[in-house]
Amino acid sequence: MYCKISDKFKEECGVFGIYGTEEASVLTTLGLHSLQHRGQEGAGIVSFDGKTFHSVRKQGLVGDNFNNKNILSQLPGKTAIGHVRYSTTGESKPENLQPLFANLAIGGFACAHNGNLTNTYSTKKYLVESGSIFQTSSDTEIILQLVARSQKKKIIDKLIDALHQIKGAYSLVILTNKKLIGVKDPFGIRPLVLGDKNGSPVLASETCALDMIGAKYIRDIENGEIIVITENGIESIKPFKKIAERPCIFERIYFASPDSIIGNKTVYTYRKALGEQLAIENNIVADVVVPIPDSGVSAAIGFSQKSKIPFELGIIRSHYVGRTFIEPSQNIRQFGVKLKHSVNRSCIKNKKVILIDDSIVRGTTASKIVKMVYEAGAKEVHLGISCPPILHPDFYGIDTPSYNQLIASKSNLKEITKMVGAKSLFFLSLAGTYKAMGCKRRNSKRPQFTDHCFTGEYPIDVTEILKLNR
Repeated sequence: MYCKISDKFKEECGVFGIYGTEEASVLTTLGLHSLQHRGQEGAGIVSFDGKTFHSVRKQGLVGDNFNNKNILSQLPGKTAIGHVRYSTTGESKPENLQPLFANLAIGGFACAHNGNLTNTYSTKKYLVESGSIFQTSSDTEIILQLVARSQKKKIIDKLIDALHQIKGAYSLVILTNKKLIGVKDPFGIRPLVLGDKNGSPVLASETCALDMIGAKYIRDIENGEIIVITENGIESIKPFKKIAERPCIFERIYFASPDSIIGNKTVYTYRKALGEQLAIENNIVADVVVPIPDSGVSAAIGFSQKSKIPFELGIIRSHYVGRTFIEPSQNIRQFGVKLKHSVNRSCIKNKKVILIDDSIVRGTTASKIVKMVYEAGAKEVHLGISCPPILHPDFYGIDTPSYNQLIASKSNLKEITKMVGAKSLFFLSLAGTYKAMGCKRRNSKRPQFTDHCFTGEYPIDVTEILKLNR
């Protein structure tokens, strides 16, 4: 059971694949380890040895499950794909762990998916009514079912046929008897990059996975592009009508690893710039800038440097608290935040403190941390958030609360400030967010990113999901 006091979006998923190299499963394990921040619920690897597909899927962390020769010996072959999962569609149960695998009429088909389909209900209803049998509650199985049912002859044509029947955000890594395939949805919402490890092509959600295995970054997969990797080389297929790319803005703000590179810059650089812009927009008199770790560190450094207010690690985060900590009774639930955060009193006492974090979702954790800082002797506590208020849920692969659980959706700034207990609360403006990213918002109909959590402008129709969630 996941801790209910979380004030963060839950991570999405991470995918990885490598073609034509010895110890493919070992390299995949390392790649998944570097993507662990994208999902801690479970992990899986499917390998192919030229004749047979092999699969191992386990609940829990990569390092806890793929850490010995016995496990890796079950994954022979020179090609493998892997997945780390946090459930956004489908229950948290073993059969939903990925990569999903099926024996099709033309061979094996394994699929690892980062994202979320927005027409899951209607498509699954159609498939079930027409005879399909589902083994999981994951939306990824819909892709396998559509590929299996396609009347096209070649596997790529079957895949394209299936992709034209789904809607949503998806980056896919697929393994067949002869191919490693990467797919990015037409809007390019979820990330996927291409790399090279000594002549072996690599696909991964982030460049940090390439760094982990010593692979060279080649390029991002384009929105609406299919990359087909075989022994003959790499082929690019673009089966969709070309539209403007709309990558998820939260990759830069929150999800991606700080050392990953997006748009020729490290994610750390973007987050530091967000903090700098927050300081430009808000002139708060204080003695010390303190990040809410670990998510607020980069922005707090930028805020401190721009405002000239000293930076201090006034809150220490424990890295030894499991994400599945169970709070067994109401009377000890108040201690949940203290399991993860403790106050460094020497940095706080008798000082005016600016706390910095990258986002605020429910407000639960923020209010407890503000209270802890006051209890440690702070004169004043101000809370700065290095992104705009989150007003709308995400339906593209991020597990977010419903409207009535999003604190900024149901309360105004004055009310939120009172709820979290801070002397003041300030958010980065939407224009400032884009400025920190190094661009301008094009216009209300075609922003540079998909920023629906701030604006409610969903690039892919979510009517079906909204109806189901009412």
